[in-house]
Amino acid sequence: MSAQKPIFNRVAILGLGLIGGSLASAIRRHRLAGQVVGYDKRSDELALGESLGVIDQAANSIQDAVQGSDLVVLAVPVRATKTVLEEIKPWLDDAAVLTDVGSTKSSFVADVEAVFGSRSPRVIPGHPIAGSEKSGIRAANPELFVSHKVILTPGDDADEDALSRLTALWQGCGATVLTMSVSYHDEVLAATSHLPHLIAFSLVDTLAGEDENMDIFRYAAGGFRDFTRIAASDPVMWHDIFLSNRDAVLRVIDHFTHDLDQLRTAIAAQDGATLLRVFSRAKAAREHFSKILSGQAFVTNHSEKQVTFRLQPGGAVSGEFRVPGDKSMSHRSIMLGALAEGITEVTGFLEGEDSLATLQAFRDMGVTIEGPDNGFVRIHGVGMRGLQAPRGPLYLGNSGTAMRLFAGLMAAQPFDSELTGDASLSKRPMGRVADPLRAMGAVIDAEDGGRPPLRISGGQKLNGIHYEMPMASAQVKSCLLLAGLYAEGSTSVTEPAPTRDHTERMLSGFGYHVYRDGPTASVSGGGTLSACNIDVPADISSAAFFLVAASIAPNSELILKHVGINPTRTGVINILKLMGADIEVFNEREIGGEPVADLRVRSAELNGIDIPEDQVPLAIDEFPVLFIAAVCARGRTVLRGAEELRVKESDRIQVMADGLAALGVNAVVTADGIIIEGGQTIGGGTVDSHGDHRIAMSFAVASLRASGDIEVTDCANVATSFPGFVELAQSCGIHISAEGA
Repeated sequence: MSAQKPIFNRVAILGLGLIGGSLASAIRRHRLAGQVVGYDKRSDELALGESLGVIDQAANSIQDAVQGSDLVVLAVPVRATKTVLEEIKPWLDDAAVLTDVGSTKSSFVADVEAVFGSRSPRVIPGHPIAGSEKSGIRAANPELFVSHKVILTPGDDADEDALSRLTALWQGCGATVLTMSVSYHDEVLAATSHLPHLIAFSLVDTLAGEDENMDIFRYAAGGFRDFTRIAASDPVMWHDIFLSNRDAVLRVIDHFTHDLDQLRTAIAAQDGATLLRVFSRAKAAREHFSKILSGQAFVTNHSEKQVTFRLQPGGAVSGEFRVPGDKSMSHRSIMLGALAEGITEVTGFLEGEDSLATLQAFRDMGVTIEGPDNGFVRIHGVGMRGLQAPRGPLYLGNSGTAMRLFAGLMAAQPFDSELTGDASLSKRPMGRVADPLRAMGAVIDAEDGGRPPLRISGGQKLNGIHYEMPMASAQVKSCLLLAGLYAEGSTSVTEPAPTRDHTERMLSGFGYHVYRDGPTASVSGGGTLSACNIDVPADISSAAFFLVAASIAPNSELILKHVGINPTRTGVINILKLMGADIEVFNEREIGGEPVADLRVRSAELNGIDIPEDQVPLAIDEFPVLFIAAVCARGRTVLRGAEELRVKESDRIQVMADGLAALGVNAVVTADGIIIEGGQTIGGGTVDSHGDHRIAMSFAVASLRASGDIEVTDCANVATSFPGFVELAQSCGIHISAEGA
């Protein structure tokens, strides 16, 4: 992490406590500044800082510290900020960057404006989320910020050079830098840091006053000790924080007090259902966010892991196994189970991050959901009108399916809602669902280009419509049918080509009649859903990677168990068979209204084909790996009528073509498809998956026929649809490892 050259010439650290001393020490260790000057009103601490090598020079006054410094860091108690700002004002250079390390930002900005008259673009408040029970200059630790977050709250007019250099400084100290608004920072920290400290102080103070306080503390278990450890924090510092962040803290205290009172009422009334709902929701939320986040004191809702697949060429695949449950059905099982009357039990639920995000979103709307436990989920339905307003945005991860289906459901609710997702989902257009929903009476606001977040106004009366879909899309169809459950009259959707019909089948399974007339499906509003049991079959989209792997790798044979073979999803099997693949479908049966079977696939010589356009909607998610099959086939493969591939998690046509080019394979991209000449040699190289899970897994399959090592970057989102992919691929013979997982 050592810098090539100093980022700042002279840094002044005002206040040499734990944070100020640690920052000074880290800057010196990593040579991030030409000189680090320290100042502290405690002369003994100041002298000790110089003798310990924490700072280069001890300044005799604030003037000596600030004059000539191009970065000034306030590391003083937040209530002392205004006084210190008044002291530095005469000596602060106009070109200097000014920042702080306090845990409240609104108060810092208010103090800056009070002292200087306005907030300069070179004033960039900061807050390192790091600490220790120890304090003072002796506790200074140059590694304190490694793998921790630092939040910067620049203004809209912030100087780009100042922000860039300050960001680089913190990164040089080993921190991950996030940026957000001042107000949002204070709201978040009030909930995640300030309130827990307040509760810890209060609880220890309350129990210390009990007559049996010695026994209370003597017999306290680890949970009590862990939770109340933060009550040993500096009382003066926290006194300052609570007074400085008063409004945000009061809001979160009011929320907490209201909820605590509800729990008290439930206990008094022996209301076990309320207790179970709150406890299961809280437990699941803690586990859910522990899985997708880094576990630091503050993190964003977006996974920041950088996962890289490293693949060695060659190999054969063999074995017998069941891939994870169908993602489309997992989403829908939670949605309809939550809206049903009674308890729905689901087996085979996909425990990927996207499905878990859907599950968590319904918990956030008051639905009690037990599990998942090895694919088993129990949903206590609240009925069609039983959802409660969530306290914040509903985070849907990387799933376009969830975003579009939720849009239909939330458009009919009596409360406002906001649908958000990760960086990839936030780039995907949602106009295809928002426009027809608006025609039904929904009020939906989106970002430029119809992209998330979607802000949906509650309390709107929806009216049924007939919608002729311009492009085949199961997500659009399902969205409108779900909205139609709440609409006046009938809602019907006509599709130009068959798409997956999981929504229609599952609605019927829950006792809600769906009218079907050729390409048209319709529902009448005002009905109810009755709970049922659902067995989610293995996802054919996940099985597709192994169908292609066993087809292209010599001397391979695989059996894939319990795969869903819904006729609206079997395009990948049909296309591979047309190419000459050796796939046997056996042990066919129907479970919960969905056809399933076992699949045996053996190595085969594949031939290029013109892919029939009627098969395109039936294999829309599987085309990335089918492109790999086309490269390994003899002759030309032509895909047409696949425009939808351009608005998936990535532009899958272009991203696959770019990845193939990186491995020495030429492909011709067309407006609605691609042309691939088979028989080309797949070389080694680096492929950027652009965060698209199916792209990443497709190039893992390509390694079986590669002539050199392949590196696939940006693979963290594989966990969204196929948890355990790397381990399963390794077990059947693919030479893969994951770095950073």
